Amino acid sequence: MANLRAFAMPKWGIEMTEGVVAEWMVKEGVPFKKGDIIALIETDKITNEVEAEADGMFPKLVAETGGTYQVGELIAVLAGAEETPSADEVSAFISGFKPADTAVASKAGGSPPPPPAAPKAEPAPELVKTVTIAADANISPAARALAEEKGIDIAGIAGSGEGGRITFQDVLQASLPPVSVGGSPVDIAPVGETLGEVFASPLAKRLAVQHGVALASLSGTGPKGRICKADVLAKVKPEPVAEAAPVAPAAAAPMAFARPAPGTAEIVKMSSMRKAIAKALSHSKSTIPHFYLRSKVRIDAILGLRAQAKAATGEAPSINDYIVRACGLALARHPDVNVQVHGDEIHRFGSADISVAVATDKGLITPIVKGADTLSVAAISREVKALAEKARNGKLQPDEFQGGSFSISNLGMFGIDQFDAIINPPQGAILAVGAGVRQPIEIGNALAFATIVEMSLSCDHRAIDGAVGAEFIRTLKGLIEEPKLLVG
Repeated sequence: MANLRAFAMPKWGIEMTEGVVAEWMVKEGVPFKKGDIIALIETDKITNEVEAEADGMFPKLVAETGGTYQVGELIAVLAGAEETPSADEVSAFISGFKPADTAVASKAGGSPPPPPAAPKAEPAPELVKTVTIAADANISPAARALAEEKGIDIAGIAGSGEGGRITFQDVLQASLPPVSVGGSPVDIAPVGETLGEVFASPLAKRLAVQHGVALASLSGTGPKGRICKADVLAKVKPEPVAEAAPVAPAAAAPMAFARPAPGTAEIVKMSSMRKAIAKALSHSKSTIPHFYLRSKVRIDAILGLRAQAKAATGEAPSINDYIVRACGLALARHPDVNVQVHGDEIHRFGSADISVAVATDKGLITPIVKGADTLSVAAISREVKALAEKARNGKLQPDEFQGGSFSISNLGMFGIDQFDAIINPPQGAILAVGAGVRQPIEIGNALAFATIVEMSLSCDHRAIDGAVGAEFIRTLKGLIEEPKLLVG
């Protein structure tokens, strides 16, 4: 009798409740090896390559390609590579399968949940390793205390503070367990409308567009002659590596779409990410009492600092990087704005983890600059560029875009003068930043010109009062108009 096991929809991240089987990378009944890519699973934000944990074979692929399945729901039956289970054995296994968590996998069957397991004995408390930190170590007092409390060796920690100083956030991150999501996430959305008639996987289509490979000239080796990833890669010629140009932190390349014929309308089904965005923002706008605080801020001093940095080093942080730094410092001074709202509880954070809105070809995503109040402007610039690049390539890990205590949305690079943003729940506030515009203003009873940026702070009135938000805006404005405070 074959030893059959369930291959269920995995759960990556606290907020994941369902996933899409974007593509099966192995055939039914064909053995695979440990480490082989067996499936592509798409979530709201990313698509992951799932690697086989051991040699095996799928006698039955239950899930259809493109289908949406709840976390814990059976999507395939797994057997040993050398086993040959009968059809009756496989059918009996499928009919008898019960999800481990019926709360999020009710589609898998109507059976009642299994009885609660007997309580497990409490494990013995782990002994905290004693560490000795030199008195002259370049580490903040709070970080030292946390390292000693958790027994963390700081020798392998690279400090992100001024002069390489180890901060509290550095030690906190070092104490967290590594996150494994089952493979390198990739973006498999096809690009272009001309490939719709070609029998190829979404990933193969995208690779063909990226590398200029004509799919019509390929013979597919996938199921029923389908062109797959390996077929395209076999035709790709290695190219010399060139240094990538800097990427704007919140802008995306314009997307080209085929225009429908006059008098017709094209119906496009929402992607998983677009559906998640629609659900979250609809919930935010309908359930969160928004109020808005607007202010005009001069940024000429920041422009002067950028010009000096450009002349000295050949590169300079963006205006947005300075604003992220200013928001981090302002949040540290006004912790009542650095919050999340969970039901009737307000979670106030000691670290300014700022989500920066980035436009991608699949929708808006908000990677997080963690500990922005402890990072220099230069460090924030490097972090934002790296996160924006990962976001556009679909390679963000869940902990890099889930959570955060505050958001910034900057549409200034698109020429937008002023706008109001929708709060990114469960956060309590979001800052909308417009374009810098030269305007005449009065300075010391004289008329002068200055570069003005209009900012709008959207606040959740359940947690943030008007006076609290106004004090935050006043502090933020002072930091931006005197940017030496940001680099001091």
